[in-house]
Amino acid sequence: MGTAGTSTGEIAGERRQLINVAYRLLGSLAESEDAVQEAYARWYALPRSRQDEIASPGAWLTTVTGRICLDVLGSARARRERYVGAWLPDPLPDHAEWDHVHGTDPADQMVLDESVTMAFLVVLESMTPAERVAFVLHDVFRYPFAEIAGVLGRTPAACKQLAASARRRVSVARAPGTAAGQADVVRHVKEAWETKNIAALVGILDPAAVMTADGGGMVGTFLRPIEGGARIAQYMAAIADKAPGLELLERSVNGVPGLVAQRAGVVLTVAAFDVSDGRVTRIWVVRNPEKLRPWVREG
Repeated sequence: MGTAGTSTGEIAGERRQLINVAYRLLGSLAESEDAVQEAYARWYALPRSRQDEIASPGAWLTTVTGRICLDVLGSARARRERYVGAWLPDPLPDHAEWDHVHGTDPADQMVLDESVTMAFLVVLESMTPAERVAFVLHDVFRYPFAEIAGVLGRTPAACKQLAASARRRVSVARAPGTAAGQADVVRHVKEAWETKNIAALVGILDPAAVMTADGGGMVGTFLRPIEGGARIAQYMAAIADKAPGLELLERSVNGVPGLVAQRAGVVLTVAAFDVSDGRVTRIWVVRNPEKLRPWVREG
């Protein structure tokens, strides 16, 4: 069946799905938007006769978006070696809480589930580009390996092996706890920080906890991960002493409870957490202003 009856609106309606695929592949809202825009540009550059031959425009757009993302991932490692400090995925606001986000930001299109938690995205970062594409398309979006083969330029059997390899990496990452349980822990972190209670912070943090920050060289932050609950607690208490007027808010970050720090209504930091057995095991702190744009509210 061709696309003679496919309207411009139907083609545009694929954008939400494409943004969701691209973000999980790239971890960057800006790069995801660029990849999807490029996929649409290639579609509209096709002669109408060629468009009419394509049985499923949505599948075609997904394949092209996947190929573009694969190219981006291939060059990302070199770019991130030049990145100042650690690189973290873009944090996503909850659109129900942040209902005044500017216009057509891709964050508005995002489905927030376990496949976009910061912990999950960080695991995806450890994969090769081909593993990531095979795993995300198959395990997250349920695309058959025959279609993924067209994205990767490999056989379906090879794509199946790539997904299996990626799955082994994911299996070592613990499944997230309940949102309610994490919310309680995050609230205790907030309260301990506000009271500068180092002992309480140490009690909430796992002894082997790690805190990683992403400032992108644009704002001040620590460049190397801080390891150990006691060291993290001391650092957090020191920040509290040096941050007059800073307000911590409990907010959803990538679909799970996190914290947002703002001053005079301006979001300066977004923190995501991983919690195990009632203690914080990982903290990811994003301060790069370019990655916080979806958190800026109108007015």
